[in-house]
Amino acid sequence: MLINTKKYLQVVEDIKKQIKAAQQRAILNANAELIALYWNIGKSINKHKTWGGKFIQNLARDIKNSFPNQRGFSTRNLQYMAQFASIYNNLEFTQQPVAQLPWRHHIVLMNRVKNNNERKWYIARAIENGWSSNALDMQIDRNLYARQAIADKTTNFKDRLPTPQSDLAQQTMKDPYIFDFVEYNKGMAEREVENALVSHITKFLLELGNGFSFVGSQYHLEIDGEDFYVDMLFYNFKLSCFVVIELKMEDFKPEFAGKLNFYVSAVDDLLKRPTDNPTIGILLCKNKKKVIAEYALRDIKKPISVNEFKLLDKLPKEYAKILPTAEDFVNRVKLLDELETQ
Repeated sequence: MLINTKKYLQVVEDIKKQIKAAQQRAILNANAELIALYWNIGKSINKHKTWGGKFIQNLARDIKNSFPNQRGFSTRNLQYMAQFASIYNNLEFTQQPVAQLPWRHHIVLMNRVKNNNERKWYIARAIENGWSSNALDMQIDRNLYARQAIADKTTNFKDRLPTPQSDLAQQTMKDPYIFDFVEYNKGMAEREVENALVSHITKFLLELGNGFSFVGSQYHLEIDGEDFYVDMLFYNFKLSCFVVIELKMEDFKPEFAGKLNFYVSAVDDLLKRPTDNPTIGILLCKNKKKVIAEYALRDIKKPISVNEFKLLDKLPKEYAKILPTAEDFVNRVKLLDELETQ
């Protein structure tokens, strides 16, 4: 019997997907088992914490003597386990996202985040985006929770987009966007900033968030015999739509919203496919002038968000102090490496 090549290749693809899914489940199960073990050890330590500070040191020594080739049971790591068991005070978490996160990530969270809701938010984002522990650390440094989860965002998404896309689009926005990889020079023109963002496209995409794919800068649109150029055009696979980004090196003005509305309408007509959701516009300004922006967006028909952006040398003090020094990064990496080898 002759093999149908097309069907055979489909069978191969199906089996490969099954293998990958099984491997992923095995990794998640193994991680959940390790997290559960650490939680149980931490619970035991907390139960006997009245035995004094030497208790954990003695425990670390005796575990090492019994399991000389086993890493992860240093005095410091046992202290983290005790802290972990105090934060999550019941074993039900093993069925929740917290059990999917590797231990190194939890160490970062215990060191950096004290608020429970904020910690849960970072756990969900880390799993969703596949962040490494270093990436998680960086996002905490950049205060992503405040800029995305609780930021006062200026959009008309709820009135211009159907649910659930409106909620998802709203959650995707940040305020401000921090482009600390672009060095600011006095008198810097919009095109210079745009070129710098494109030249650091990987970092730019990381700041934009999950799902963004770069289409082009100064993207050409021919409309009624005239040439127009969109500053930056993206496609967001999570939102299933094109995203037009316009950059302004000045405070928000009402006419900016009209021009962006024009570009979004043109992309909807010229590029949007029947399966795509409505195109979204993002206007990045040095100062969004919230009340003026809200008036400007009120009767705009297309979904638009007005956001601020900050460059390297223009960060205000409240943002500058959250950015790590090179020494901070070195010390954190050293700490995590020590925990891995102990």
